[in-house]
Amino acid sequence: MRISVAVITYNWPEALALVLRALAAQSELPHEVIVTDDGSQPATRELLERIAADYPVRLVHLWQPDDGARMSRARNRAIAAAQGDYVILLDGDMVAEPHFVADHRAFARGGCFVQGSRVLTDAALTRRLLEHEVTMPGFFSRGIERRRHTLRLPLLARWYARPGTKRRGIKSCNMAFWRDDLLRVNGFNEAMTGWGREDTELALRAFHAGLLRRELRFSGLATHLYHRTRKHVVGNPNDRIVDDTRTRGLVRCELGVDRHLAEFAAPPPDLREFVRRPGAGQSS
Repeated sequence: MRISVAVITYNWPEALALVLRALAAQSELPHEVIVTDDGSQPATRELLERIAADYPVRLVHLWQPDDGARMSRARNRAIAAAQGDYVILLDGDMVAEPHFVADHRAFARGGCFVQGSRVLTDAALTRRLLEHEVTMPGFFSRGIERRRHTLRLPLLARWYARPGTKRRGIKSCNMAFWRDDLLRVNGFNEAMTGWGREDTELALRAFHAGLLRRELRFSGLATHLYHRTRKHVVGNPNDRIVDDTRTRGLVRCELGVDRHLAEFAAPPPDLREFVRRPGAGQSS
């Protein structure tokens, strides 16, 4: 079982650096880390080239032009490019605890996808994390919400992970699927742009396909760096797509990952090799 971690990012290289360092320090390393970039400025590419020189696993950078928030398309490109059997979806502001990848492997089961959790930080703690004054927050740290998500308790985690069809709390910032299952439902729905709901719509189609959800609590821990949110957008047009998927019982979306499979029929280059070839162009 090879694990691909797909990290989505947009114009926050300082956070991405912290995320990538955490993935490089895992007790069990993934097969590869794919940074899928929704149109960042050159600072993100420059960061990746610096990090790639001594990164411990295959590191891939996929970039697409900045044409509004196209998270579904960016994630689909990572899924299409992934060489792993299992894909962990992670946001570029989510800092993984050292056993994150090992925990995801332990809770991977056929016929299921996994929904992870996150610790929320305030602006002051996020600043301290970015400045390396602290590494990971603990249960008693100041500036966190959802304090219970700092606790790694594998035995209790097994109790929570009983398969089910819970709809609430879907969030792709910490989520994992077998790659074949993602291909079966055609990945994320690229008709959904702008902020949010693409993860909920994907989960609905997964349920319609017969997959079950395993809740990953007290394991697979990650810390979410503070930033402004658009969570409470009113009249989100993506809600209509979610409602249509639910009403029609759709399994596959029309605009999905299959649009990108031909592009990545050959694996995209490992950025570690790229830095040894001066003058090479940026992935697109």
